Amino acid sequence: MSLGQPSLRRSPLSRWLTERVWGLEHAFERARASGKAEDDTRLRIFFVLALFAMGFLTLAVGATRAALFSDAARADGRIAPAATTRADLVDRNGMLLAADLLHYGLYIDPREIWEPEETRRALLSTLPALDANRLERALRGNRRIFVLGALTPEERNKVHALGLPGVTFEPEQRRVYPLGPSAAHIIGFSDAGGEGLSGAEAALNEEIRAAAGGQVALSIDLRVQGALEDELWKAVHEFTPKGAVGLVTDVHTGEILGMASWPVFDPNNPGKAGVYAQTNRAAATVFEMGSTFKAFTVAIGLDTGVATPTTTFDATVPYKLGYRTINDYHAARKVLTLVEVFQHSSNIGTAKLAVGIGPERMGKYFKNLGLTAPAPVELIESARPLTPKKWDEDAVASTSFGHGINVSPLALARAMGAILNGGRLIPLTIRKKEPGATVDGPRVMSERSSLQMLSIMRANVAGEAGSGRSANIPGLSVGGKTGTGEKYDPAIRGYNHQRQVSSFAAVFPTSGPVEAKRYFVLILLDEPHGTARSAGYATGGWVAAPAAGRVIERIAPFLGVQRQPEILETAVAAAPAGEGQ
Repeated sequence: MSLGQPSLRRSPLSRWLTERVWGLEHAFERARASGKAEDDTRLRIFFVLALFAMGFLTLAVGATRAALFSDAARADGRIAPAATTRADLVDRNGMLLAADLLHYGLYIDPREIWEPEETRRALLSTLPALDANRLERALRGNRRIFVLGALTPEERNKVHALGLPGVTFEPEQRRVYPLGPSAAHIIGFSDAGGEGLSGAEAALNEEIRAAAGGQVALSIDLRVQGALEDELWKAVHEFTPKGAVGLVTDVHTGEILGMASWPVFDPNNPGKAGVYAQTNRAAATVFEMGSTFKAFTVAIGLDTGVATPTTTFDATVPYKLGYRTINDYHAARKVLTLVEVFQHSSNIGTAKLAVGIGPERMGKYFKNLGLTAPAPVELIESARPLTPKKWDEDAVASTSFGHGINVSPLALARAMGAILNGGRLIPLTIRKKEPGATVDGPRVMSERSSLQMLSIMRANVAGEAGSGRSANIPGLSVGGKTGTGEKYDPAIRGYNHQRQVSSFAAVFPTSGPVEAKRYFVLILLDEPHGTARSAGYATGGWVAAPAAGRVIERIAPFLGVQRQPEILETAVAAAPAGEGQ
């Protein structure tokens, strides 16, 4: 070995192959030297055959090993699905709302296709969703290309059975929503990359991704959701509004047990629906809620001691306040007690009460009730309200009966919960809370004021003079308040009497102590149209209250609320109470 030349160590197999190759080469040289060219040719043919045999043997060994020992063999020849990227979403009882399932993408390589026309005909007849133009471009191309995604295993098997060369598949995870449009706005949807875009999918995105392979439970109850949607859709069909909202919440925990928004969309194909249908009207839209706000004004009046249930207000003539004149929709033209102001939904009586409370205290209570900020809930769609720039007497008079302030249905539900649960402001949530969980919040009014409001709202449904009597369900102690807010129309620079937001805010059961089970129900129709059955009226008492009553009757058994003997509660007279701020 010369100095500086590296030492080459060869394996026994390498040395054996080298020796055999040189041996063959020497054999070729001897054949040529002997002048027997045919021997040379035979040796070379033998050598080529030997190489091919070794190649085929290697391939056979590899294929056998893959068939017997690979992951594909253990999966019976099926490709194992990719790792789940998002956890399943379930309702509070474990019923499936959303899941990642294995689907397939269809790919075409035109270089391997023998009969383009046959391939075209077979694929279009087997896959109705396949775009003919996209398929044609793929067949005319010069490279492998994706043509259709989200094929189910059944669809993949049908295409595979056709035995078309150049047609292949790749596994892909796809988010599936088995309920279709049901609960779509609260569930939301995610994109192909596994990122939540709306609803719970967006609000709890990181939590859902972190729990991949497991479950994330939402607060909704599918039984409650189904009843809520069914009754809301019936009201939509009858009164043909441009939009509608339904809500059911637990006033003690803040859990949203049901949320419906109309029009609806299918989260499996959100692109087929426009932005209008995808909008969650319960969270992302603000309305002038009309007379449902009288519940807040009356509660504030009671809590500040400005009024008691028996305090009277003169509603015999319209109320002149500054440059404006306030009238009643159905004028009683008499002196009304506070309870009667509520039952007759008197704008005059409510405005007088609000002026007595004063701008400073009214503004403070509205703020403490969460009516001047977006509803604190996990949903990113929660909208900011439109509130008065200045809390003066004019603003106070208007907002006292739900004009001049626009809030989302969620914000209304949260504030209503505070005046019905004993006086604490509880944040709303779409997360399931464990049974028996207690939730605290800042006190915004006294327990006594809350109990008085439960009694007053019950009288408005159970009493003959109440505006909400069409929501009464025997034995379930339903209370509530109607709301009919005329919509501001820029074209006429004023309120349009033909365009209304009609609603009913209900609570049940109103009986029992402060800590008793209690639920809030809201039905809202945006610009409904009166029918013969509603005598042409499109107000809350006609179009929303009956639907709320039917919802309550259907969901009470699911929530463990038993019917009780009918007892007509009367509003509790109370001595002046502190502000409870």
